[in-house]
Order: sequence, then structure tokens, then C-alpha cells
Amino acid sequence: QVQLVESGGGLVQAGGSLRLSCAASGNIFNINSMGWYRQAPGKQRELVALITSSSVTTYADSVKGRFTISRHNAKNTVYLQMNSLKPEDTAVYYCNALSLGAHYWGQGTQVTVSS
Repeated sequence: QVQLVESGGGLVQAGGSLRLSCAASGNIFNINSMGWYRQAPGKQRELVALITSSSVTTYADSVKGRFTISRHNAKNTVYLQMNSLKPEDTAVYYCNALSLGAHYWGQGTQVTVSS
């Protein structure tokens, strides 16, 4: 089992920045990748950014050049730095970990970008 705790969401004006954090605990040694997904009202959950255990990163086209995913191995924490935020980035952001074929999810953190 892997437990994920997110923090860092909030309300920001368009053009602003936020940094999300996700701390992993439990059986972290078999985590293959960690990532951030988001779900806006009435929409499906979508991948925002992913980082593998070898630090290979993947981004959704909509956030490339604006968002950066990184990891701090000693703290078992993954970050999502979000710059140049747009109203369409408004969503609940979920941390995800893939371990031995199983997906684990955090509780979600709300990000609201006002125009």
C-alpha cells in the first residue's frame, strides 16, 4: 500500500503560480512512477504530468512550457510547479503513484484560477 498526501492548492489570479506537493509513504520502494492528474467539473480526469523512477517526464500538451514536475527522493515527495496559470487550469488536482501495477491516489487538492 502507498499513501499519498497532497498540499499546495488554492486560489490564484490568471498568470500567477502555485506549487503542489505530494508526499508518499508506505511501500514506496516499488513505485514505478508518480504523476499529477486533474479533473474539472463535468470533465474526465486527465493526466497533467508524470515522472518515472528514472526521472523521465511526460506532460500534457496543454501544460508544456508552463508546468514542471520534479521529485525529491530523500523526502519521497513529488512537486508540480505551475506557472502562467490560466482559468482553464481550474480543477481538482490528484497525485497518483503506480506501484506493482496498482494505482494509488491522493485525496485531491483544489486549484482555482480567476480571470
